[in-house]
Amino acid sequence: METEIKPDHLYHQVAERIEHLIERQSLKVGDKLLSVRALSKEQGISLSTAFQAYYHLESKGLIEARPQSGYYVKFSPQHTFEIPACCEPTDQVNPVTLDDMITSVYNDLRSTKITSFSVSAPDPSLLPVAKLKKSVVHCLNHEKDHCLGYEHVQGNEELRKQIARLGFNWAGVLTEQDVVITAGCMEAMALCLKAVTQPGDAVATESPTYYGIFRVMESLGLHVVEVPTDPVTGIDLDYLERAIPKFDIKACLFVPNFNNPVGSCIPDDKKKQLVQLLAKKEIPLIEDDIYGEMYFGKNRPKTCKSFDRKGLVLHCGSFSKSLAPGYRVGWVIPGRFKDRVISLKRMNNISTNTLAQTSIAHFLQKGRYELHLRNLRKSLHTQSLNYLQAMNEYFPEDTKVTRPQGGFVLWVEMNKKIDGYKLHKRALKHGIGIAPGQIFSSSQQFRNYFRLSYGMPFHEKAWKGIKLLGELMRS
Repeated sequence: METEIKPDHLYHQVAERIEHLIERQSLKVGDKLLSVRALSKEQGISLSTAFQAYYHLESKGLIEARPQSGYYVKFSPQHTFEIPACCEPTDQVNPVTLDDMITSVYNDLRSTKITSFSVSAPDPSLLPVAKLKKSVVHCLNHEKDHCLGYEHVQGNEELRKQIARLGFNWAGVLTEQDVVITAGCMEAMALCLKAVTQPGDAVATESPTYYGIFRVMESLGLHVVEVPTDPVTGIDLDYLERAIPKFDIKACLFVPNFNNPVGSCIPDDKKKQLVQLLAKKEIPLIEDDIYGEMYFGKNRPKTCKSFDRKGLVLHCGSFSKSLAPGYRVGWVIPGRFKDRVISLKRMNNISTNTLAQTSIAHFLQKGRYELHLRNLRKSLHTQSLNYLQAMNEYFPEDTKVTRPQGGFVLWVEMNKKIDGYKLHKRALKHGIGIAPGQIFSSSQQFRNYFRLSYGMPFHEKAWKGIKLLGELMRS
């Protein structure tokens, strides 16, 4: 009976069953769905619940309402482009260098004149601005010294407690003593690299990988070994095992969950294999889990940290992608390297922003974070489907696009004749920002690729941007 299940949950269940039929192609694009009245009768639900189920599917771009006709299947993930092939290994160690490409991409990040598909972060409209503002005001009025003093070098105690509480879901039993607060995830990774490497060491990363990581490595005088990455299942473990002795790899830095820019998510059993492989060789693993909470399925994917038994996994996270990008509040759970990480932080940064830490701690204390994340995940999932649908309509037929199950980005492979950086420069002239594939490799691979973010809601501006980008790819 309907009364036995919360109505809010019931329409989700009905919508989910229909979505599965679409994914399995039991319902195909163009097929007419049951009328609202017929769905209500068949499922034994109220008309209101039936309407909610269809409205939910419509918001995700899976079905459409046609005037005086009913509901039809509009979009199926099975009808999108092929997924890009697994990245090829370079089979060499590369010194990290920077060029004008990265600078060019950074320059469009804050421009209000550009439709930016290059920012892998949520649009401000998706963030709980009003509630977060309340936490800021509360802390200014009630916290010690009105948040004007220095915080402890390890970070605000209440914030560390809240992160440890959250970490129970993905890292096992933690306490506030296990957590070190940082100025965003990039500082966390920089501290970890300094703690476990020396200049000239080789560090393994995914290929492709986020260009900001290359900047950190270059500043530390490190070399990179690019590990081939499958767009769905992540790094090639066999290649990594062979590369460790060949290149004398001293550390690994991976993004296991919803990698940027590919969007791959290493299966949990494969994460366990990775941790065990590195543990045998006593090689530290720096785990960037900044996108871990942005999952579209029912359960959060596990972290490598949850399989760590030797304290060799240095787990890095941040609130920059989920709550407040500009606050620059991140953390690291550094395992056996905690004292070294704290010492390095003390040398470079006496303390992380006090007001930002206490405000986020208060926000989490009030239980607002979990609700916000649920809403954010729904929005991002819907946006990803809307973007894929538009790309399917306007991009050339030989294009290949990933279909991530979380995160913010799509990885696009174009015809080999198209240069990603040249497309980036042409798109900028038309007010569109993308991230060319070359900046995601130390050897400037991925010439005919680019990264596209769906963090911006799919309104008319985004639709026009995708359409114009498709025209530029064809010209």
